[in-house]
Amino acid sequence: MKRIPSKTVERLIVYRRLLASRGDEQSRHIYSHELAGLARVSAVQVRRDLMEAGFSGSPSRGYEVEELLDSIDRILDAPDGMKAVLVGVGNIGRALLSFLAGRGLKIEVVAAFDSDAAKIDRVISGCRVYDAQTLPERARAMGAQIGVIAVPGPQAQAAADALVEAGATGILNFAPVPLVVRTGVHVEQVDIMRALEKVAHFAKQEKAREV
Repeated sequence: MKRIPSKTVERLIVYRRLLASRGDEQSRHIYSHELAGLARVSAVQVRRDLMEAGFSGSPSRGYEVEELLDSIDRILDAPDGMKAVLVGVGNIGRALLSFLAGRGLKIEVVAAFDSDAAKIDRVISGCRVYDAQTLPERARAMGAQIGVIAVPGPQAQAAADALVEAGATGILNFAPVPLVVRTGVHVEQVDIMRALEKVAHFAKQEKAREV
């Protein structure tokens, strides 16, 4: 399969979300400049991204929405869906389980893992919590390819190592530390505090301009 750049994948996800949210009363076709306006990018960027996805529109009618959605689905989603496990059932972990429950994604969180005995064997937002020590063999047996890390920073690398040992090839990391993984494992970092501090910095600058 052709490898699509990370930023293009991000925009394809946005395009799919925007197209799927259009009402039934709207046109069955959409032009690149219309989709660009919704996504806040240029029409040229939309056309490039969709060409990367192997989809081309008609100069007279634009893109057929359902066909375009099907094309993006085939690129983004595994045909039979994918399984994920969560490591860490603290505040962020619980919020993630609650948020993802019933979303209808083709990514199913099949298990959660924690070292707190008070959480083990509980079912939280429909997901059973297991002992973190059993993660490698249990996650492998479940066929999980994705791991979500929501543990404190000092525990994150050990969690990543266990996930890689279990066969995970994708990791979403909410811990505020960089991870070291072998080639062939994709890591996506979500640093909430860094994002908040960045926003605060620019908000401070804008406030200073008002004085």
